[in-house]
Amino acid sequence: MSKEIGDVILDVNNISLRFGGVNALTDISFNVREGEVRAIIGPNGAGKSSMLNCINGVYTPQEGSITFRGQTFDHMNSRQVAEMGVARTFQNLALFKGMSVIDNIMTGRNLRMKSNIFMQALRIGPAEREESQHRQRVEEIIDFLEIQAFRKTPVGQLPYGLQKRVDLGRALAMEPQVLLLDEPMAGMNVEEKQDMCRFILDVNDEFGSTIVLIEHDMGVVMDISDRVVVLDYGKKIGDGNPEEVRNNEEVIRAYLGTTH
Repeated sequence: MSKEIGDVILDVNNISLRFGGVNALTDISFNVREGEVRAIIGPNGAGKSSMLNCINGVYTPQEGSITFRGQTFDHMNSRQVAEMGVARTFQNLALFKGMSVIDNIMTGRNLRMKSNIFMQALRIGPAEREESQHRQRVEEIIDFLEIQAFRKTPVGQLPYGLQKRVDLGRALAMEPQVLLLDEPMAGMNVEEKQDMCRFILDVNDEFGSTIVLIEHDMGVVMDISDRVVVLDYGKKIGDGNPEEVRNNEEVIRAYLGTTH
């Protein structure tokens, strides 16, 4: 059964980013269609994480713009981006290691909470009702990610693969339209990678989230992506479906190192 890929939801136009005299990104353009899994690949230092940081408002590019659902921005801050429905996981886990799995995932609901912090702290009236609704949503995510057995466990005590799953859960708790995954499988063994692939495809399918994914494992990328954009030294050297990218001479050279 072929899945439904919609119109362009995110359009990256001529983005250039410099740090001092160093060009991190040079004139990068690509788009993301609603409902697809869009991979960004490239050798180390290619500018992949910098690109994600531009999309979610951590970095402000010197040139270019990003259009999200028809609204064009020269730059946005991270909170604006999150409020518009873009969530992100991080290469280096930014979890609260002393807090339980459920409390970590609850932090992803903060944007959705209407009651003020004082009412939340006292758990009075509407705040209490609201919190129980949010907790129910978090429990659904915990079930979906198959981490029920660890609900009350401090995240720091979990093996790395499960911590990555909690990180994904926290991003899902924001109910994102677009989910940015920064190397979700880095440091995982084969079995953990297979699990994470399955969850990413299920998130795409069941939650309807559009996914932008940075990943080093080419086998994974070719298996789960609808389209792939390839960066090398901050420049775009390839863009297309997995088959087109796999056969692109410039991409092969960049990965095999014959040009360097």
